[in-house]
Amino acid sequence: MTQLLDNTALLYIIIPLLGLLVGSFLNVVIHRLPLMLQRDWQQECAEFNGQPPAELPTFNLCTPRSRCPHCQHQLSALDNIPLLSWCWLRGRCRYCRAGVSKRYPLVELASAALAALALWRFGASPQLLAALLFSWVLLCMTLIDIDHLLLPDNLTLPLLWLGLLLNINDLFVSLSSAVLGAALGYGILWSLFWLFKLATGKEGMGYGDFKLLAAIGAWFGWQALLPVLLLASLVGSVLGLALMASKRLGEDRVLPFGPALALAGWVYLLWGTDVINIYWSLAL
Repeated sequence: MTQLLDNTALLYIIIPLLGLLVGSFLNVVIHRLPLMLQRDWQQECAEFNGQPPAELPTFNLCTPRSRCPHCQHQLSALDNIPLLSWCWLRGRCRYCRAGVSKRYPLVELASAALAALALWRFGASPQLLAALLFSWVLLCMTLIDIDHLLLPDNLTLPLLWLGLLLNINDLFVSLSSAVLGAALGYGILWSLFWLFKLATGKEGMGYGDFKLLAAIGAWFGWQALLPVLLLASLVGSVLGLALMASKRLGEDRVLPFGPALALAGWVYLLWGTDVINIYWSLAL
């Protein structure tokens, strides 16, 4: 019994620390992946128009090394210790003393908190590893969508396929439920998109939202779709009204639906059974 408690306590140290490390990497993905996609699109457009591709320096998730956005000084390993470096340097660059965004430590903290909650919910189990990955990918997609109104296929499609593969052995739901969830998840939002467009002539959401809901359906089955959609709609409505009341959301700004979907999917990951029970108790 004592050994079990010791192992559990050790996990509550290791998993959040792993979350901090992953959060540092997520900061890189959130910043660089949209830029990488933009470069690829520009190259494809040039080729389509018969223009020679531009000679661009290598730019990916590993190259070039991280630099200060102000003075462009290359950061050392000591400057990149998750959370500690930002606190030690009081949120400033070591070399030019310019301020460093609070987003970096906040993403690292959020990643660690999500990891701790996943451990609390699933314990040391195969579901824990899946839940960690699911949570971190959702966090990454949420911030990219907020910044760029974009849910990259590089993230949504692997998440969808991974959900189907994990459920081959019924990790969260049966494979048949997962396949039906993926198909219905995409189809529901695709249908709503076209109904809204035919009625108003405007596009109410992006195709990335279809793929994200399909991924959630692949992970948790068709049973999750209605609770996730209801919760996402509620979150989106509350957030939209709050932003409008504070005059931070004008007519020229678009409120992304991806973050609301991601939050609803993550809530379902942790409390899916409870969500369904509450939904049916309210419905009946």
